[in-house]
Amino acid sequence: MATRRQFVAGLSVALIPGAVFGAVRTAAQEASPAGEGAPLKVAFIYVGPVGDMGWTWAHDQGRLALEEQFPNVETVYQESVPENPADAERVIRQFAQDGAGVIIATSFGYMDPTIKVAKDFPDVKFVHISGYKTAENVATAFGKIEEPRYVSGLIAGKMTEVNRLGYVAAFPTPEVIRGINAFTLGVREVNPEATVTVVWTNTWFDPQKERQAAEALLDSGVDVVAQHQDTPGPQQAAEARGKYGVGYNSDMSTMAPKAVLTSPIWHWAAYYVPMIQTVLDGTWKTEAYWGGWEDGIVGLAPIGSMAPDDVKAMAEAEIAEFENSEKTIFDIFSGPLKDQSGTEKVADGQAMTGDEILNMSWFVEGVEGDLPS
Repeated sequence: MATRRQFVAGLSVALIPGAVFGAVRTAAQEASPAGEGAPLKVAFIYVGPVGDMGWTWAHDQGRLALEEQFPNVETVYQESVPENPADAERVIRQFAQDGAGVIIATSFGYMDPTIKVAKDFPDVKFVHISGYKTAENVATAFGKIEEPRYVSGLIAGKMTEVNRLGYVAAFPTPEVIRGINAFTLGVREVNPEATVTVVWTNTWFDPQKERQAAEALLDSGVDVVAQHQDTPGPQQAAEARGKYGVGYNSDMSTMAPKAVLTSPIWHWAAYYVPMIQTVLDGTWKTEAYWGGWEDGIVGLAPIGSMAPDDVKAMAEAEIAEFENSEKTIFDIFSGPLKDQSGTEKVADGQAMTGDEILNMSWFVEGVEGDLPS
C-alpha cells in the first residue's frame, strides 16, 4: 500500500543515522553545493503534478514564494515522482549530484530514500515533509492541518440538512485518520446527531476515482462531502448534485463555486521562506517542525456565500482563537472522547499528547466506516 504523508511518529522520535558510508566520495560529493557567489539551488520532489490544485500545487506555491523572496535562490523541481524507493532515490540523488544545496522531498514515501542519499551528501541540507526520521543534515516538517479541518467541520455541521456527511479519504494512515476525526469532532460540536461516512480510494491523486467515491457517498444520501484527496473531483461531484462540499489543500471554490463551503489549506511559504533564510544565514539546523494556525502554515479558505452570517461569525470566532493560540490541536483532541464503539479513549479533563495525535489509529464516535487492516 502506498504511504505518503504518514507522519506517524511524534516530535520526540528521531532516527539518527550513523557515519556516512565509505571513506571515498566523488568530486561532486566533496564539492560545495554551490560555488562561491553562485545562487543557492533548492530542489523539490513532488508526488503529483503541479496543476493538481491540491497537495503538490500548494507546495509549488511555496517554491514560487522562494523565487520571489530571494533573488539569490534558484529553484528546480520534479513532479509526479513515484514513492517506490528506486525512483525516489534516483531523483533525490540526481538533484544532489547536480549541485542542489537544499532538497525538499514532499511526500512520506520519500523518507527512507532521503535518509539514504543524505548519508552520501553531508554538505547538502534535506527536508522531508511529513516524515519522522531526522539526521544531522535531514529535517522534517509538517503542520497541524487538523485545526482548520475542525473549523470546517463546524461549518459543515451547520449546513447539513440530513445530518449525514461524507468523507472521501485516500489511505488509512494516521494523518488521514486524525483529519477525519478532527472534521467529525467539529461537525458534532454543533450537530451531535450528525454522522460522517468514510469511503477509501487508496490513491492520493486520481480525479476519476475520487469523483466516483464522492458520487457513491451522494448516492447513499449524504449532503456534504469533505475530502483528503488532491483533486477537486469530490467537490465537482457535490456541485453536480446540488450539494455542498469541503475541499482540501487549496481554495477549491474556484473549481466548484456553488458547492464548496470552505477548504482547509496549506501556506507552505510560511515554513519555506524562514527555513531557507536560515540556510542563507548559516544558522540552519535539523529539526522536527510541526506548525499550527498561529504560525501561518495552515489556514482556512474564505467561507462560501451560501453560509449564513451566523455560521460565518461562529467560524471566524473560532479562527481567531486558533490564530491567537487561545485554542490549539490539543483542545480539539481533549476529553471526553469516545471511539466508534462508544469506548472512552480520552477522559474528561484530559488531552491527547502530540505523540498520541500523530499516531492516531482509531475513529471517534460519529464516524461511520471501517479502518482497513
